[in-house]
Amino acid sequence: MPSDDFRPPGPELFDYPPLWDGAPFWLTKPVLLAVVGVLVVCALAWGAFSRPKLVPRGLQNAGEYAYVFVRDQIARPWLGKDADRWMPLLLTFFLLILLWNVMGVIPLLQFPVTAHVAFPWVLAGVVYVLKLYLGFRHQGLAGYLRNAMFPEGLPKALALTVYAPLELLYIFVTAPFTHAVRLFANMFAGHTLLAFFSAVGYWFLVERPTVGGVAVGVLGVFMTCLLTAFEIFVMFLQAYLFTMLTAMYLGQSLHPEH
Repeated sequence: MPSDDFRPPGPELFDYPPLWDGAPFWLTKPVLLAVVGVLVVCALAWGAFSRPKLVPRGLQNAGEYAYVFVRDQIARPWLGKDADRWMPLLLTFFLLILLWNVMGVIPLLQFPVTAHVAFPWVLAGVVYVLKLYLGFRHQGLAGYLRNAMFPEGLPKALALTVYAPLELLYIFVTAPFTHAVRLFANMFAGHTLLAFFSAVGYWFLVERPTVGGVAVGVLGVFMTCLLTAFEIFVMFLQAYLFTMLTAMYLGQSLHPEH
């Protein structure tokens, strides 16, 4: 069978039918994995902190490492004295997004929930509404827009003609859009690449092995392993970046002077 019969995976990777015949159209594998991820994060948090010991061990020790990382590397640099107040939200975002991402390389699951754009949109929407609410509450509507569009030290003519329109576009359009799409696009692309090279390895080594195709199949397996390691790093990085941007947006609303 000629090798040009190979068909690379495409958008159908992300098109899941309902879990069973007659199920609601929205009840698909990504939704199930999302719910499982939420329950797992709740269970881990309960197991780590429900009965804390003076000397942490096991799950509590891992939980405290995660807490300290988010607090010191994300919350405090952007939120200062308000860091502890917002730690429940930030820690939840970091752990949940990380787990949703890692599902993409867990056997049998093999789908990163955040590669389905609906989930990053929901998370980014929550942050967007919260950012505007805090900004309007602490600065007032006029004060929030003034502080954003007319920063101190910038000539008024330049601010009025260039900076202010761009900042308005950033606040109400670009910021929430990029917040969601950055996470989605990285997970979407990573999952597609892993599926492609996995399919190459399987096709040329198992499905249609040929003398000439063995080298291509081996290359596919090698690239799958290499990209899996790289993708795990990207999964952690995207969880960090989404949570960091959340802290930055909240900090800008709470502390406009910074």
